[in-house]
Amino acid sequence: MFMYRGLVAAGAGLLVIAITALPCDAQLPTYGVGRTPTAEETKAWDVTIPSDGTGLPAGSGTAALGKAIYTERCASCHGPNGADGKYDRLVGGRGTLATDKPVLTIGSFWPYAPTLWSFINRAKPVDEPGSLTAEQVYAITAYLLHLNGIIGEHDVMDARTLPQVRMPNREGFVLDPRPDVGRASRQPSAPRQR
Repeated sequence: MFMYRGLVAAGAGLLVIAITALPCDAQLPTYGVGRTPTAEETKAWDVTIPSDGTGLPAGSGTAALGKAIYTERCASCHGPNGADGKYDRLVGGRGTLATDKPVLTIGSFWPYAPTLWSFINRAKPVDEPGSLTAEQVYAITAYLLHLNGIIGEHDVMDARTLPQVRMPNREGFVLDPRPDVGRASRQPSAPRQR
């Protein structure tokens, strides 16, 4: 019994030593490779568009124009109609969020149209992210909004009209009530439109 207690105490002591040594050991060595990016380079990477559409570039598109671009650049992953591809479903799902089997799509879940534009612009297509022009992104965004029954086929989406699109689940999100995240975090990220 004494030997067992001694092993436990020794094991605990080694654990304390290992834990206290961890922060120093967790530092990765530097190899003299790379450099700190310049302010201009950092700014070029900052392409995220917030929910209010601030920073959306010039350009425009419609669902009618977006169909061909979607077919060429997106359908291989998301299916010809955005509902039956091998990857994320983009269309349908309205009314399913409160069910046992919610279907998270642009039409059922996504809260703001400008952030959809931003995501497509930064991350799609998956094999060439960031390769689409602003006009192509507006057209694909319009096409996906149209497939979800949110806008008409010939509605023009641009920096002025896209933030005005009322997504079906805009009111489906709640503000973060935790006091430790700060007052700014508890404010809606875009003015509510009624």
